[in-house]
Amino acid sequence: MAEEQKSKSKVVKKLKATAAVSAYQKEWFAGLADRVKAGEDFAYLNADVPMEIFRAMDIPFVVNQWWAAICGAKRMTAKYYGLLNKAGYRDDLCSYCATALAESLDPDDHAVDENGKPLGPWGGLPHPTIAITRLTCDCQSKIFELFAKNHGASFYAMENTQPRKAPLNWYEIVEDNWEDLYDTDRLDAAVEELKELIRFLEEKTGRMFDENKLIEVMNLINEQEMWYKKTRDLIAECSPVPVTVVDTINAVMQAQWQRGTRWAADHAKSLYEEIKALADAGEAAVPNEKYRLMWIGRGIWHDFGFYQRFEQKYGAVFMWSMYLAMGADSYIRNHVEEDPLRALAARYIGMEDFLHMPPWNSSWFLQQARQNKIDGVVYMVPENCMQAVEGSYFIKKTLEDAGLPVLEFKADPVDARKWNADSMTTLVEDFIENRIIKGEK
Repeated sequence: MAEEQKSKSKVVKKLKATAAVSAYQKEWFAGLADRVKAGEDFAYLNADVPMEIFRAMDIPFVVNQWWAAICGAKRMTAKYYGLLNKAGYRDDLCSYCATALAESLDPDDHAVDENGKPLGPWGGLPHPTIAITRLTCDCQSKIFELFAKNHGASFYAMENTQPRKAPLNWYEIVEDNWEDLYDTDRLDAAVEELKELIRFLEEKTGRMFDENKLIEVMNLINEQEMWYKKTRDLIAECSPVPVTVVDTINAVMQAQWQRGTRWAADHAKSLYEEIKALADAGEAAVPNEKYRLMWIGRGIWHDFGFYQRFEQKYGAVFMWSMYLAMGADSYIRNHVEEDPLRALAARYIGMEDFLHMPPWNSSWFLQQARQNKIDGVVYMVPENCMQAVEGSYFIKKTLEDAGLPVLEFKADPVDARKWNADSMTTLVEDFIENRIIKGEK
């Protein structure tokens, strides 16, 4: 099987912050499972659902994309998608959305083996009582609805709106001027959606919404993302870079699902301080750094060692990903106290625009490539997610028109069944040799 290939190398992580967030997540998840066992409501959310409301109301939740990544990293997806296929579903459903649905079909997910070791990842996902997504693609809502049915949970869908304008410099104005960035009626509709969600949650859980608590959560998130901005900018300035995406993706992606907590803000600060110390000491993640690579797309969670296979041979370092950069540019909303629900609306309604809609995303990728002095772009397009195709033609064209070589390929971030480490490594090596190295001559 692809996931058993001998060519896969061990992932080398160097940051204490990366190890710390992994340990914290496991401890937090165990505590969450205990809360669910004790009878508390538990929500399963898509990544673009405003989790800040749940944080402010102290409703336990897990984010869909994070859980799919955990299942992928634990090499569970081959089993899960086999169950999905046996149940009569298509074999090419979007993995990020469908992994939890597939897991819900596993009768052994919460069982243990003869040694007491859990069979499911981290003991399996506790049974949610609430499942919420936004109507951002045709299949996502149906997948969540089926997932909710399998768990006996209440399904709730939030509307998604589209922009009428696309400022190319959104990342320069979004923190303070969202009234200019977005259409007023779009923000008005999003605020009403938030009020409806709050009413639903109050009726479902018996917990009451506290606006002051939301303000506290929003300000903690601003603090966390400010540290990510400082970290992102610091790495961009360094040559050679002190850290690669192997550390930053793991450190940032996991902590983002804890945003709005004191721990997450402090962790973001510790990440910056650790990387700053490395930079001040002249440490190099890849001592023979020659080429700086940009990774566009979701992480290859089932084969993270892939990112490090080109360092020793070519001095090619993957030093940019959307995880740290999006934290730096898309989350901060100032003046929260004036209208916290409107500030929150201005945070979440643009997520799909920034990531999946050109020219919002393509102009930002180009700006980031220039800031980080990128030599080449490796762009992974999920082969079974229409949403994440994200105008790939326009992204590639924008970057190549600016003189940046781009390697675009299709793969699945969590389902390893079609992944071949050898062929994918060869593909990137050919790109480095024939597009980057030859291109500089």
